[in-house]
Amino acid sequence: MKLRRCLSLIRIGIMENLQWRLSIIITFLGNIVYLVIIYSLWNAIYASSPADTVNGMTFTDTMVYLVLAMTIFNILNLYIVWEMGRDIQSGQMIINLIRPMEFRSYMFFSSLGGNIVHFFMVFIPTFIIVNIITGGAIPIGLNLVFFLPALIFALIIYYFIDFLIGTVCLYTESTWGINIAKEVTVLLLSGAMIPIAFFPDGLKTVAAYLPFQAIYNVPLRILTERDLSVQERFFMLGVQLIWVAVFYIASGLFWKKSIKVITVNGG
Repeated sequence: MKLRRCLSLIRIGIMENLQWRLSIIITFLGNIVYLVIIYSLWNAIYASSPADTVNGMTFTDTMVYLVLAMTIFNILNLYIVWEMGRDIQSGQMIINLIRPMEFRSYMFFSSLGGNIVHFFMVFIPTFIIVNIITGGAIPIGLNLVFFLPALIFALIIYYFIDFLIGTVCLYTESTWGINIAKEVTVLLLSGAMIPIAFFPDGLKTVAAYLPFQAIYNVPLRILTERDLSVQERFFMLGVQLIWVAVFYIASGLFWKKSIKVITVNGG
């Protein structure tokens, strides 16, 4: 029965997102524009460098990494924090809490349909175009087998981080400021804005011990790096699983504590 509920929520999410096809098309076109901007910016950076490789990455490696990072961002970022904040302010949260399904699971599977739609309609076309433009710079093989679970784990980690921030709204009734700070922190320390290979050694060490690199850097390295061994790929997936467990426990404990102080406007 629980599986049937989850599948029903996913199906509803897919149908809802397909109703906004123009938004998906604009997102895809935005990725193409971003590709052009990234190409121009990093082409100028590498043109000023005496070497073809900077911090172990060629110009093509950097461009592929950053464009796919933005595409993954479009998959993961489905505004869970904004939705939770809006539900608290409108009173809809009360309805959600009395549903015959644990709230974290309900929110996750409600948004999962949107993740799936963006994967097939944004990520895959962008992936194909980037690979064509770069002459097959992205390897096609075992890396794809490891990339899919890495992307799923990244999605779960990102969701739990969003859920934690959304739970803060139970105390503040507004998440705008803290959510913006979260997005900037995640994008910077995950390597989504600048590859971690370009970080100073100190910041690179700090980022390695934080969960954010497991959201973007790990899936992208698994996807794009040709010389990673099977053991290294399994190790990266293991790191992601550890962070999944940490955030699953943390979000559950924080939600259980915070729900006792809920004050819902409008209801």
